[in-house]
Amino acid sequence: MVLAHPLFLLLLILPALYPIFRRYYQGSGAIRYSNLEMVKQASTVQGFHPRQLLLLLRILAIVLVIVAIARPQAGKRFTEVVSHGVDIMLALDTSGSMEALDFKEDGKRVNRLSVVRRVVADFIKRRESDRMGLIVFGEDAFTQCPITSDHGILLQFLERVETKMAGNATAIGSAIGIGVKRLKDLDAKSKILILLTDGESNAGRLSPEKAAEIAAKFKIKIYTIGVGTKGQAPFLMDTLFGKRYIYQDVQMDEESLQQIAKVTGARYFRATDTDQLENIYQEIDRLEKREVKIKEYTEYHELFVYWVLPALLLLLLEIILGNTILRKIP
Repeated sequence: MVLAHPLFLLLLILPALYPIFRRYYQGSGAIRYSNLEMVKQASTVQGFHPRQLLLLLRILAIVLVIVAIARPQAGKRFTEVVSHGVDIMLALDTSGSMEALDFKEDGKRVNRLSVVRRVVADFIKRRESDRMGLIVFGEDAFTQCPITSDHGILLQFLERVETKMAGNATAIGSAIGIGVKRLKDLDAKSKILILLTDGESNAGRLSPEKAAEIAAKFKIKIYTIGVGTKGQAPFLMDTLFGKRYIYQDVQMDEESLQQIAKVTGARYFRATDTDQLENIYQEIDRLEKREVKIKEYTEYHELFVYWVLPALLLLLLEIILGNTILRKIP
């Protein structure tokens, strides 16, 4: 409990002085006796007089009223966390080259897309307050999941991503264009596109460089991630002798990816194994901090009624007793 006006407690000196003023400024009751001996006997009676109870009731009532005037309050402290998230579009390359088995998990060969799906899922789970969407691109590009704050739905759409679902080529410019279209009109303070690819742009009408310039005009940052080994990468293919690992040439235009990131004020990353890819998404998580404001406040409710009501009851009791069993005889 706290008091809104604690200085009013200084008035508590009044109840302490009240008996003194009462004694000097209030006459005592008179009663007629048949002789002086009875007066002498009455004057020798010592101890508590029942009418003093009335004085005690009044003093207690005054004390309660003074405390009520000081406005006793009970407070409950609240902490409000206001988080301003980041709007993020994730663009994943699903061209045929994402089937390359140059990544490992638990010592086993896995294709690029399998690792990407898991690492991206972990990234989504870490960004609880952000709205996110998903773009997939190959020969074409399309929105797999519109931007949403429902990460459960987003993770379901991510799980359905497969290689060649958008064709076998790589339209990086088209993917950026769709990302810009999805992000440009949003009101978030920070809007970013995370584009992951293992190749070079060889499809689509919009060039990656032109798309990056458009993104920069809308203040959209594009983090680019080049994934996979350079040169030759192993693919599991059917042959006359059953399934065999066949090494094929893979190309990646790192210079273009670096330029896209530079133009939009972001960074380019390179991942050739699972650990590097995980570290990249963790680094982006650190770079794109959410704005979190912590606001603490205390909500009070008044308690004066719990002091005033007993005071009124005490005064009422004083009046009743003073006019009945403790009535003063004139």
